[in-house]
Amino acid sequence: MQVQDDDKPYDDINITPMLDLAYVLLVIFIIMTTASVQGVKVNLPKASASVSLAKPQTKAITVSDSGQIFLDAFPVTLGELEQRLRTQKAITPDFPVIVKGDSNVQYQKVVDILDLLRRLDLSQVGLVTGKQQG
Repeated sequence: MQVQDDDKPYDDINITPMLDLAYVLLVIFIIMTTASVQGVKVNLPKASASVSLAKPQTKAITVSDSGQIFLDAFPVTLGELEQRLRTQKAITPDFPVIVKGDSNVQYQKVVDILDLLRRLDLSQVGLVTGKQQG
């Protein structure tokens, strides 16, 4: 039987615990990143019937109660919105767009966005509403 000498330095380092920690941190980062991207919270108007507009590459335009415009949760001006939608139309000519307007926002803001979508000749447009309580 051979006895190990305790004074001998280690020839290699066990990196398994360090890799385990790295993988756990990576998983936590991925979960937290995807959980935090939810969009902009708005108080939607109510409607009696609803239609699902869940399609790939759907662009969501949101108007908050303060009148701020968001494209897929990123704040934009009306000019930036037009430029980004033109770019998307060049890539995908007939992509769906949904408009979410807060129930307290000025009606003119939503009309301006709908007018912009008409000028860009985007025909797949939907207005998002909440379910009516009843």
